[in-house]
Amino acid sequence: MPPLVGVAPAGALPTGASSGGSVPSHVAIIMDGNGRWAASRGLPRAAGHKAGAEAVTRCLRAARANGVDYLTLYAFSSENWRREPSEVADLTGLLKFYLRHKVAELHREQVKIRFVGEVGRFGPELCSEMARAEELTAGNTGLTLLLALSYGGRSDIVQAARALALAAKCGALDPAAIDEDMVSGYLLTAGVPDPDVIVRTSGEHRLSNFLLWQSAYAELVFLDTLWPDFDEACFTRVLDIYGRRERRFGARPA
Repeated sequence: MPPLVGVAPAGALPTGASSGGSVPSHVAIIMDGNGRWAASRGLPRAAGHKAGAEAVTRCLRAARANGVDYLTLYAFSSENWRREPSEVADLTGLLKFYLRHKVAELHREQVKIRFVGEVGRFGPELCSEMARAEELTAGNTGLTLLLALSYGGRSDIVQAARALALAAKCGALDPAAIDEDMVSGYLLTAGVPDPDVIVRTSGEHRLSNFLLWQSAYAELVFLDTLWPDFDEACFTRVLDIYGRRERRFGARPA
């Protein structure tokens, strides 16, 4: 059985059974390494976050060029609120800039934007910008970009459990009818297929509370590349790794 997790240093590909070179419908990425990228260059962390935002543009371009339907980016975790207030301010300021100056371009490219997470924590001004972006792009038919902001996989499952419990308490559903599909429908990612592959950059090998329910059968790919250095070649490498995997979903090998 090929390994579930592929560790891919720059220029290397893991070996494994082929899945026919198919392109994943849904790619999810934990964008990690902005701070280390900046520190290695003697720059402030804010410079790393800015360079990371530029990597997002390259990633989006590569995803669209390769026919990916859904791209989910872990942009700000629920745990990131514990960082220094100045760094949180830098991150939210960068988010505000891109919402105000880049959404129109994504709209022209038919990208549909969706936000998942406790976005209310960003305040009314940013929430309004996010709502505007979602409304503007709602009818687009190209790639769907999900931005996970103030997102945590455990809290996502908790809010779904609370909603299900409330519906059962009100008599809107029979608890005996709750199954995996119903739970998925109450998650923040409802209506979006589970990710086929989850990528983490910077050499770390963990999910860090990202899409915990949704990642049950996702292929995991870990790259040594720091996120600001992520480019089209890195995306192609991810597709190559994915194409060598044999996805069985618990079934016996043929």
